[in-house]
Amino acid sequence: MSALEITLIALSLSLDAFAVSISSGGTMKFLKISDWFKMAFFFGAFQAIMPAIGWLAGVSLLNYISSFDHWVAFFMLAGVGGKMIYEGFKVEDMNCEKKGYCPFSTGTLTILAIATSMDALAVGITFSIVKVSIITPAIVIGVITFLMSMAGVKIGYSGRSFFENKMEFVAGAVLILLAFKILFQHTIKI
Repeated sequence: MSALEITLIALSLSLDAFAVSISSGGTMKFLKISDWFKMAFFFGAFQAIMPAIGWLAGVSLLNYISSFDHWVAFFMLAGVGGKMIYEGFKVEDMNCEKKGYCPFSTGTLTILAIATSMDALAVGITFSIVKVSIITPAIVIGVITFLMSMAGVKIGYSGRSFFENKMEFVAGAVLILLAFKILFQHTIKI
């Protein structure tokens, strides 16, 4: 897998965390640097760890699914991409006062980080199926998510959260295109 493909996947996966970061930053009257860094760290760490967990799970299943692995990869990426596009059409209100919690608490951040990194778990399984080493992609995914989350909190805090739904749509489309690429590459090998 090329560096460009890994970067595109990392950017696509980071957009869930980016959207949540924008929304979270928009809920704050006063943004502390420690909260800003904490959110980015949680999202980046979970986005790096989840593909590694998925990759390990996929490696253990590889002997059982090798005859149809390209279909598994296709449906996983297309499913995650479709979910991201669907969520891009939803409008969510993350106002602290209305929700009864603040997105920068450790408990809430853990839940948000897990929720936004579930698609990274599926991508990790896909990496094992297409026999891609996980170390570099996991690091790239984590770093890009960290940086995107930092930017998202700042953008949200500045009051520019109207971009988030469009970004989820683009991210989902990229994952679906990658799913078709995997299917196409397998078809050519036959």
